[in-house]
Amino acid sequence: MKYNNKSYDYLIVGSGPFGAIFAYEAAKRGKKVLIIEKRAHVGGNMYTHKENGINVHDYGAHIFHTDNKEVWDYVNELTEFNGYINQVVADYKGELYNLPFNMNTFYQMWKVKTPDEAKVKIEEQRKAAGIEGTPKNLEEQAISLIGTDIYEKLIKGYTEKQWGRKATELPSFIIRRLPTRFTFDNNYFNHRYQGVPVDGYTAIFDKLLASDLIDVQLETDFLKDKETFVSEFPRVVYTGMIDAFFDYEFGELEYRSVRFESETFSNDNVQGNAVINYTDAETPFTRVMEWRHFDQKAEEGKSILTREYPQDWDRTKEAYYPVNDQRNSDLFMQYKKKARKYENIIFGGRLANYQYYDMDQVFNAALKAVESEFK
Repeated sequence: MKYNNKSYDYLIVGSGPFGAIFAYEAAKRGKKVLIIEKRAHVGGNMYTHKENGINVHDYGAHIFHTDNKEVWDYVNELTEFNGYINQVVADYKGELYNLPFNMNTFYQMWKVKTPDEAKVKIEEQRKAAGIEGTPKNLEEQAISLIGTDIYEKLIKGYTEKQWGRKATELPSFIIRRLPTRFTFDNNYFNHRYQGVPVDGYTAIFDKLLASDLIDVQLETDFLKDKETFVSEFPRVVYTGMIDAFFDYEFGELEYRSVRFESETFSNDNVQGNAVINYTDAETPFTRVMEWRHFDQKAEEGKSILTREYPQDWDRTKEAYYPVNDQRNSDLFMQYKKKARKYENIIFGGRLANYQYYDMDQVFNAALKAVESEFK
């Protein structure tokens, strides 16, 4: 079978943000592009659909947040954003706390009212835990940052559900992504620019891929005929799993996966917040999203909630979170070294780079790849 029957300049494997932005920019430069996508829709994990007037995020909550003005200006040319600020509530066995960790959290946990009181409490608990020097794992890092009480109630159970392993076996850097503040500020992110698209994320991809120079072929598995695809196209942008590209030659990279269960309610307001994290170990899901609270535009008397269940990954499931421990990092470097030998292939995006990216980081990486390709 011949795939490049229209003299395409580029084959792009995957229609997520990296692939879609690259296609859009290539088309602006007069290049003909074919995108092939394994799923039945474009947009990757950013895909959203509208139901009862509500924008539902099919692959978990996506809040765009960045300090990169170039990326923010770029994405705002593609869609209109609302002013949504993520303010998460944590539920620990019926006790409610504000996240990320801030003076509201410290007051709720310890009744302390000043930053100095909170810092004294944290230092007391760090010393009592016997932590000295550089934290060796996530547990030690968490206790050093926010104390034992908050670690035990708001981090330990949630994190071990999320990653499927003990917190003492996880690297310390995972917890450092979450802000710790000594102010009464519930904003989940520290970034200047934040929001959710008024029309949902899929509208961004509809605009990115609207050019007559871009063709999209859904439900097409690149790996089933990889050699033919690679041989027919002068340039390939690959955004899939890097170990799968090489048929797992050096072994599988590890991921965590997620499954979602959604339910529609005849109620305007079921849980009172966009995101509630369930931080105890016994509750099987990690968080519940109520989508109408992300944009407040929905049909009256309807709300949709989605529960997020972490699970082990295998080749039948979507790969969400790379397990960036030493073993997997070393394995990835083997694949990356081999990938460099393919001069006509650009490996981009979170799966090809075995890296957890926020959306703005993927946008930025795609724009940098375009800049390098067309300099």
